[in-house]
Amino acid sequence: MHARNETIDELSIGNLQLLQSKTGYRFSLDPILLARFASVKKSDVVVDLGTGSGVVPLLLAKLSEAKELIGIELQSDLADRARRNVELNGLQRQVSILQDDLRQIKQLLPVASVDLVVSNPPYRKPENGRIAPNNERAAARHELAGELENFVAAAAWLLKNGGRFALIYLAERLPELLGMLGEYGIEPKRLRMIYPRQTEPAKMVLVEGRKGGRPGLAVEPPLIVYRGAGRDYTQEVLRMYGEEGR
Repeated sequence: MHARNETIDELSIGNLQLLQSKTGYRFSLDPILLARFASVKKSDVVVDLGTGSGVVPLLLAKLSEAKELIGIELQSDLADRARRNVELNGLQRQVSILQDDLRQIKQLLPVASVDLVVSNPPYRKPENGRIAPNNERAAARHELAGELENFVAAAAWLLKNGGRFALIYLAERLPELLGMLGEYGIEPKRLRMIYPRQTEPAKMVLVEGRKGGRPGLAVEPPLIVYRGAGRDYTQEVLRMYGEEGR
């Protein structure tokens, strides 16, 4: 099932097992936060843009009663790993993976056919920051094969009127994100800032918008990741992992 350059890691949420590359892309806390933040309704059809190794659809399959979850991934190696992760966890009836370019979304899936779109897109422009030498990690962090607008445009195409788009993104690019959502008719409705520690500035932000929604933004309480100066998770983050009290 797994290649020599892969590991099999366990995630306490739903007892998931995940194949990951030893040297390439490996998921971080971000998909956990996104999966816990997104509001998934019973019988929803959900699409994850840039699914990587399929972590977010697998999490949502365990955390919700979504009818169908589709992950779209451009990189063939990652898409293959995502498919094997689906099989490893026995979720083939609920989760499917498309290996294709989200910039061609109009050829992939019908317009207004999805209830919820989620995404953990690349955060940085190619000219900002050091680009990882591994292709998987580089494309996950930098906009090498799709800019923010491509992700928002794909979401706008897919969503039914009233459908939701939830994503995690860099806090420093929040004005750009909110402006882009507005341009594509997706009204920001929920926002939560993510702080590494109480004494540090926010690094990330969770945003959920509604296609064709009315103005009105709910700013939720801040999410603090670490307690103190170390790398110990706060009780809230431990609860997200299902590990509180361990």
